[in-house]
Amino acid sequence: MDIAKFKPNTVYVTYIASTPEKVWQALTDPAFTRQYFGGLAVDVEPKQGGTFFLRYPDGRVHMSGRVIDWSPPRRFSCTWLVEGMADFRELPECLVTYEIEPAGGAVKLTMTEAHSWAIPDAILAGGRAGWPAILSSLKSVLETGKPLDIKMAPPEGMVEAVKQAVAAKPWMK
Repeated sequence: MDIAKFKPNTVYVTYIASTPEKVWQALTDPAFTRQYFGGLAVDVEPKQGGTFFLRYPDGRVHMSGRVIDWSPPRRFSCTWLVEGMADFRELPECLVTYEIEPAGGAVKLTMTEAHSWAIPDAILAGGRAGWPAILSSLKSVLETGKPLDIKMAPPEGMVEAVKQAVAAKPWMK
């Protein structure tokens, strides 16, 4: 995989009253991720080149990928390929990276979603709506012990944009 092909399209930074080790656990432990990620559980083989899955509560795979960087408790990077939504399965994988840095008595968490193709804004809208909710809920769980109750759905026009991209396959050009 040529990581240089991936360009950041979505970047979020949040500060969390926690430690790097606890933030790392929140990002990589299935029981923890279920609390703030809409019931989805991360299932990761903890090593570079390992497998990555994001699983529905019933165990089915929603996302799959490979671990690109496993540097506890500072950096976790993996590819994401949508499997759990039929219209999305043909899209190229993206690269999700979490960087964890001490920031005084808190932690600076930077999440980057990068793509290897000129992904339309209508498709990026899904992550741009979802990531702030997910990361805010992660922050809430770490700081208060309770996730946020946020209703999430694909933004208007996103599914149609995915269907158009899959039909045109601009990443092949």
